[in-house]
Amino acid sequence: MEQIKNKTFIDKTWDFLATVRLAIIIFALISLTSMIGTILEQQAEPAKNIQVLTKIFGESLAPGMYSIFEKLGFMDMYHSWWFMALLILFSINIVICSLDRLPRIWKLVKEPIGPLTEEKIKKFIINREIVLKGKPDKVKNAVTSAIKSTGFNYTESKEDNGYQFFTQKGNYSRLGVYITHFSILIILAGAVIGVFFGFKGHLNLPEGSVSDVAYTNSGKTVPLGFDIKCNNFDVEFYGRSDMPKEYRSWLTVIKNGREVLKKSIVVNDPLTYEGITFYQANYGLMSEMLENGIFIFRVVSGDGKTSDLNLRLGDTFEIPETNISGKIIDFSPALKITDNGQVFTYTNQMNNPAVYIDFSESGKHKYSGWLLKRYPETWQLPEGPRVEFIDYWGVEFTGLQVRKDPGVWVVYLGCCTITIGLFIALFISHRKIWVRVVEEKNNTKVTIGATANKNRAAFEKKIDKLISLLSKKQEGGK
Repeated sequence: MEQIKNKTFIDKTWDFLATVRLAIIIFALISLTSMIGTILEQQAEPAKNIQVLTKIFGESLAPGMYSIFEKLGFMDMYHSWWFMALLILFSINIVICSLDRLPRIWKLVKEPIGPLTEEKIKKFIINREIVLKGKPDKVKNAVTSAIKSTGFNYTESKEDNGYQFFTQKGNYSRLGVYITHFSILIILAGAVIGVFFGFKGHLNLPEGSVSDVAYTNSGKTVPLGFDIKCNNFDVEFYGRSDMPKEYRSWLTVIKNGREVLKKSIVVNDPLTYEGITFYQANYGLMSEMLENGIFIFRVVSGDGKTSDLNLRLGDTFEIPETNISGKIIDFSPALKITDNGQVFTYTNQMNNPAVYIDFSESGKHKYSGWLLKRYPETWQLPEGPRVEFIDYWGVEFTGLQVRKDPGVWVVYLGCCTITIGLFIALFISHRKIWVRVVEEKNNTKVTIGATANKNRAAFEKKIDKLISLLSKKQEGGK
C-alpha cells in the first residue's frame, strides 16, 4: 500500500496507459465511430446523409441529428482531431503495454533450462512415469532416441544414479504477441498516411474530354499531376432489356504532352498511374450535348463495299453506287414505339439510341425512318444497302471514382505481418521437457515432466507418444 502511495505521477500515468482495459475501451470507441463513419458518407453533400438519417431516425429528427453529427465531425470523421487522437492513444497504449511486459517475457525466452529434482518434475501438470528393465546405462539410448523421435534435441546431465535429459523448443514463440502489436502499429501508420497524403474523389469525364484534376465529395479540386482523357465509352445490355451488362471506358493518360498509358476499364478492372487509381463507377448522358455529338455510321453497298462516316445532326450523306442520299433529321437517346406507331423518348439515358433519317433519290423524297443502334434489322434499306448505326459519340460521360492511397502498401505489409504474428501467438507454444532416468531396485525409473504455455493437449499427446515408444522398445528388448 505504501508503494502505491509513493508512486509518482509519471508512474501512475505509465500504469494507466499499460492496462489492457484501456486498450479494450479505445478499440471499442474506434470500432463504434468507424461504424458511424461507414454509414454516413464522408465529405458528401448534406442531402445524401440527411436521406440516410431519415431512414434511421425519421423525417422529423433527421435534420437535427445531421447537425449533431456534423458538429461532432462525423461528416469528415477520418480527418477529425478526435479520431486521430484515438489512433494515437491506441498506438501509445500498445507500445507501453508491450514495453511494460517485455522484460519478463524476454527473460522467459532467453532463460536456459537445467536439471530439476524429481519432486519438481512431478509437480508439472504434464507428468508421466514408467519403469524399464535394465540399468540406466542400458536404457539410456532408448530414452534419447524416443526424445528425438518427438522432434526435440536435448541436453544431458549426469546424476549419481543415472541421467537427466532436458530440452525446450519454441521459446521465441512468446514474442508472437509483440509481432502482432507491431503489425497493428504498421496498419495504423498506413491508415494515417492514406488519410493525410491520399484522397478519394470522382470525375465525370465526357467522351473526347481531358482533365488534369479530380473532385472530392465536398467539391474540392485535387490536381492529378497528369491528364486523363476519355477516348470512348460504351454500354452493353442484357439482350434487349435496359439492364446494363457491362460498361466500359477507353482511357488515355497523358504526361507532359505525351501519351504514356492506354487502357479500357470496366467495373473491378481499374487503371492505375502514379499511385492514382481510376475505377469505373457510373455513366450518364449530357443532354446539352445531344445536338453536337458525332454520328458514326458504316454504309454497306449492295455488293458488300463499306465506308465509315462521321456526321452531325442535319448532315447529308450519299449511299455509294446509288443515287440515294440520306439526311439526319432527329435523334432519340431512348426511343420507344407503341403498338399504334406513336414514338417517344422514355428516359434521358442512352438505353435505346435511334436516329431518324430522311432518304431521297435524285433530289426527291423516297422514304424515311428510324435506325436503332440495338436493332440491326432497322439498318437494312429496301434496295439492298445497309446503314449501320455504330455510335453517337461525344454525348455521354464516364463516371470515374478516383483514389490515391499511398498508405495502402503499408497496410498490406501490416496485414501480412499480423498474420505471421497471430500464427505464432496462437499455434506455436513454448514447450519444455525434463526426463529423469535413475536406477531403482535393479531397474530404471523414467520420470517425465513437461510444460507448455499453450496448446497443452497437443503437447501432452507428444509425451504420451514418448512413453509409448519407450514401452514398445522395452517389449522388443525382451
